[in-house]
Amino acid sequence: MSRSRHPNKHIELAIQYAESLGWRVELSRGHGWGHLLCPRSTREGCIVSVWSTPKNPENHARHIRRDVDMCPHGPTAQSQQEQVNVEENDEHEAQDRM
Repeated sequence: MSRSRHPNKHIELAIQYAESLGWRVELSRGHGWGHLLCPRSTREGCIVSVWSTPKNPENHARHIRRDVDMCPHGPTAQSQQEQVNVEENDEHEAQDRM
């Protein structure tokens, strides 16, 4: 099932950007348009509110993108964590050889 589009093109593009990085859209029934949920599907996951009619839609879209980029659970954060794990394993192996 496809979701409904956001009425503002700038915010819709920001939502599509988040979806391309694995975020999910959860539509609201109340005043707000919906929420973006980060790829981490636990309580620790990030949630970004998407307003239906913000005062400045371009600013709101920029804030959505910023919050998505700053999420510590996204694909870039996972690849960085994997790199740290590889480096730690290399250090442990080097110490074991001594």
